[in-house]
Amino acid sequence: MKCLSVSQPFADLIISGKKTIELRNWNTNFRGEFLIHAPIKIRIDDSKRLKIKKKLITGAIVGKVELYKVKKYDSIKEIKSDQKFHFASKKFSTKTFGFLLKNSKSLRIPIPWKGQLGFFDVDLPKTKMKNKEIVSEIIDEENRYQWIGRH
Repeated sequence: MKCLSVSQPFADLIISGKKTIELRNWNTNFRGEFLIHAPIKIRIDDSKRLKIKKKLITGAIVGKVELYKVKKYDSIKEIKSDQKFHFASKKFSTKTFGFLLKNSKSLRIPIPWKGQLGFFDVDLPKTKMKNKEIVSEIIDEENRYQWIGRH
C-alpha cells in the first residue's frame, strides 16, 4: 500500500479529519487510499501556532486517508483562501498542489516505520484467520463466565 510522510502536527490533523488538503510542491497521478506516516521530527512552531498541546505520535504509521483529487494553485491568494482546510503557515510557494483528502481514519495501534520522501510502498504483514467469527460454542465455559457482566 502507498504511504506518505506528513510531519506532526499535520499528520494528526489529517487522520482526525480536520485537515482535508495536504500541500505539496509536486503533483501526483496517484488516487486512492494511502497510509499516513508521522516522522520523528515534530514541527514545534506549527504545534504552538495551532495550539496543539497533546502528545503526538512520531516514527510510525498513524492512519490512512483517501486522495481523490489534486488541486493546482495558481496564486498565493488561492492558497490563502483554502487555509482553513490545509492549516499551513503563511509561507507559500507559487508552485503548489493541494492533495484533496477524505475518509480519514486513525489506526488504533500505530505501526513503527521509517518514512521516505514522496509516496512510498509499505508491505504490511497480514494476519490470516480461518474463521473471522468467533462462535460461542467453541469458547469454553470458564472463559464465557469470566466475561459475564463486563460488557
